[in-house]
Amino acid sequence: MATSTIDNEILNHNIKRKNMKKNLNDFKRLLMTACCTLVLSCGWATVNEKPFVIPELKQWSGAEGMFTPSGKYVVKGGKNAQDVAKLFAADYHDLVGKPLTPKTGKPSAGDIVLVLQSDRKSARLLGKEGYRLTIGDVTTITASSVEGLVWGTRTVLQLSEQQRSAGFVLPKGSAQDTPVYGLRGFMMDCGRKFIPMSYLRSLVKMMSYYKMNTLQIHLNDNGFRQYFGNDWAKTPAAFRLECDTYPGLTAKDGSYSKAEFIELQKLAEQYGVNIIPEIDVPAHSLAFTHYKPEIGSKEYGMDHLDLFNPETYKFVDGLFKEYLEGKNPVFRGKVVHIGTDEYSNAKKEVVEKFRYFTDHYIKYVESFGKQAAVWGALTHAKGDTKVKSENVMMHCWYNGYADPKEMKRQGYKLVSIPDGLVYIVPAAGYYYDYLNCQYLYDSWTPAQIGNEKFEENDPAILGGMFAVWNDHAGNGITVKDIHDRLFPALQTLSAKCWTGTATSFSFEDFNRLRLALSEAPAVNEAARWQKGKQLRIETLNPGQTTGEKEVGYGYRVEFTIEGADEPKGTVLFSSDNAIFYLSDPESGLLGFAHEGYLNKFNYRVEKGKKVTLAITGDNKKTCLYVNGKLREELGPITLYAMQQKDLATFQKSDATATQPIVYNPSAKMHYQRTLVFPLQKAGDFKSRITGVKVEQK
Repeated sequence: MATSTIDNEILNHNIKRKNMKKNLNDFKRLLMTACCTLVLSCGWATVNEKPFVIPELKQWSGAEGMFTPSGKYVVKGGKNAQDVAKLFAADYHDLVGKPLTPKTGKPSAGDIVLVLQSDRKSARLLGKEGYRLTIGDVTTITASSVEGLVWGTRTVLQLSEQQRSAGFVLPKGSAQDTPVYGLRGFMMDCGRKFIPMSYLRSLVKMMSYYKMNTLQIHLNDNGFRQYFGNDWAKTPAAFRLECDTYPGLTAKDGSYSKAEFIELQKLAEQYGVNIIPEIDVPAHSLAFTHYKPEIGSKEYGMDHLDLFNPETYKFVDGLFKEYLEGKNPVFRGKVVHIGTDEYSNAKKEVVEKFRYFTDHYIKYVESFGKQAAVWGALTHAKGDTKVKSENVMMHCWYNGYADPKEMKRQGYKLVSIPDGLVYIVPAAGYYYDYLNCQYLYDSWTPAQIGNEKFEENDPAILGGMFAVWNDHAGNGITVKDIHDRLFPALQTLSAKCWTGTATSFSFEDFNRLRLALSEAPAVNEAARWQKGKQLRIETLNPGQTTGEKEVGYGYRVEFTIEGADEPKGTVLFSSDNAIFYLSDPESGLLGFAHEGYLNKFNYRVEKGKKVTLAITGDNKKTCLYVNGKLREELGPITLYAMQQKDLATFQKSDATATQPIVYNPSAKMHYQRTLVFPLQKAGDFKSRITGVKVEQK
């Protein structure tokens, strides 16, 4: 049968399956509505339907009425339970604006009780991460593990914030909630683009809020040399962690100290999130060959380590050892990722050496008491050299590199991270800019790896992840842009990795209701304002603070300006993340800067002239309006890589030829000019600025 015919049959089957599921859900809701109408006509109270949280509650039994919080909590279960309760209380205060204080003795109506029961019966019923939630006159969260107790508190927080207007009441009923998959995660490429520690700390809290328990941090990588004159020496590469063994190795454009990386892991432990640090070798390793050129491959490129050079092994041993040795290693968690992705398989001897290298570093990491994780590559690098599989975690990203069924047969524990479904490469024009969340919600679980489908409870599948790869260094993408792509995917993958196929809300309902939830307590990386909120400033004074840090996409910032002679570099507004200029530092034009990028409008504030300006921004463009009319739109720009052709080719026909430069249309980059508008502080300007209005759709 032709591939297109098969694809059509699969598509039709999925559409029919989706329609059947939707019709069934519609029937259930219609039946519930009819029952509730009958109950009301008889004068009876109604039971609460399953409330919406992400991920969805696995089991729910509704009761009548609502729980009204007293602002008190009770803990049963020792120090570990006390620690969870303190974290819960702090997050509750941040989220709802009301204190949650401890009490001893018997709980009273309105109290929240946290119970940690580590007996065998509870462990058998709830598993490592499950919890029981009972909401009556008292709300009780019961778990057999710290992780389960943390997840129970996240559910209560999500339920609470959706009842802000009703006083943070909770619907009475009971739930028993356990995940289908034990690993639910995300990988951030910090190698090609520096991601500030402040964002990683926010990311830990966001992941915890949605019961995602694994954050992989890709610590080294490099750009593509075709964008940098095909010159490895000019191609950016970075290793992001402080390093004493090799002074000077650490990236100069952004890095993490050992101390702050340890603190990040400690924070993650509190929130039930496991950090997997990744040092990617022997490919994607240009940062290491920039530092030590003699270990680079002269045959396959300087982003490949030379597997036949003994110095390579000495270098990589020393690098891993620095972060793994001692009683209190820098890498605190149980799992360390060693990379092993996309090395050449051009020759058999190279394949065998790659397999040797992989086996060596699996065992080297294990010698420090850690579990090793690898990118799946052993179908691509099929050979005779044995590679350890027992207790090894393998990320299956592309079936041509690692056939998941064969990897299962060999004994690897698989992480489902199929590139064609869950890879985000911002503004690259390949893979996904934004994930297809509707398809993932309706049709995918971690049991689907590429075109291979496993049973939902297959013990070889540890769970699922998605990833952000910052392939195009220098394309204008900021952390705010990455976040805009990441967050809806995080909510969707949370639902599918915890709930599997058992989702009962339609995607339309899920996609609508998810917008009512925060990123996490005290986290608002999108700078999302509450509906209807506006900022008004009659007269803006130099140095004035506004009480708002920034406003996220969908904004309009308007003001009237009587222009003065502003020197280059004059700031209108600034925040920790960005600057908006009345006169940019280079040309004296209206513009903005963030994360090393400077973008300008072709507009200059004129001395003595009074105009009304407005700036609007979304996730694709930033626009300038002058006196109500669109003056300029700063949208994406397509940039082409300039490549040099071999001079000898031209000198055969023209001995006087100089080396020409031509562009390769296939090597292109889509430069972005977006802005989350800064509002934290006004700059030192001379112009008179009045009638400042800020709002967000």
